Amino acid sequence: MKPSSRPGPPSLAAFSVDVEDYFQVEALRPLCPRETWDTFEDRTQANTERILDLLSDLDAKGTFFVLGCVAKKHPALVKTIRDAGHEIASHGYSHEMIYNQTAAEFREDVRSAKILLQDLSGQAVIGYRAPSYTIVQRTLWALPILAEEGYRYDSSIFPISRRRYGMPKASRWPHRIELGATGSIAEFPLPTVRIGPVNLPATGGAYLRLLPEGFQRWAIARMVRRAEPFVVSVHPWELDPGQPRLPVGRRTMWTHYHNLGTAERRLRDLLSRAKFRPQRDVLESLGLL
Repeated sequence: MKPSSRPGPPSLAAFSVDVEDYFQVEALRPLCPRETWDTFEDRTQANTERILDLLSDLDAKGTFFVLGCVAKKHPALVKTIRDAGHEIASHGYSHEMIYNQTAAEFREDVRSAKILLQDLSGQAVIGYRAPSYTIVQRTLWALPILAEEGYRYDSSIFPISRRRYGMPKASRWPHRIELGATGSIAEFPLPTVRIGPVNLPATGGAYLRLLPEGFQRWAIARMVRRAEPFVVSVHPWELDPGQPRLPVGRRTMWTHYHNLGTAERRLRDLLSRAKFRPQRDVLESLGLL
């Protein structure tokens, strides 16, 4: 008897990139205020292309949450990402933390980013991720604004407890959030594993570099085995050990610079453990879009 040729269920593993440069990171803001960004070496293009090459090697696709100010400076890069078959989504325009903005400022930030990214990519931009995951309990007012501005999903909530971000009681899995008269919006949380009563980060972003590799492999293997939806994320600068080193404190030295030299190898290893897709595609397969 021949084995069935029917395809199996679609992968629930998503991949995403927050397209920003090293000097735009919130932890470096005291040394890199926004008005000085044009004075720093811009390494966005080369680092993003490095990720695109890696994804091509692995036949993987992803979602690129692009900063509006980066897209304005690198319009051809947005088109390169699109032409490689990836989803273009919004990281806002100015990389300002939501809790530092008024509702009007936030609306203008996400609206201008969406318009620019759609004009450059020719795609409908329906996804958003807040800088530093700053949709938290006190900024949930941002979700109705996103829905009103035409965003259909958010991926900013991290169900952990941290100093700058996190909602430890939030759902760990993709779901819809009801917004009253505004309707609803899909949420794709950042990945966690639950150990006893505590949610721990599973991988992605700085955790890709900071967490033990064995723990991350175990976390991904468990989510794949259980057919649980999850996303692995990264910033382009995290694959760049040659970036300029700034005089930062001990904590930031660790969180920003630790394991930059091994991040690309770590990412390649994790992306080889499942079939990775854009977040939009995973949400569609779950019936959430």
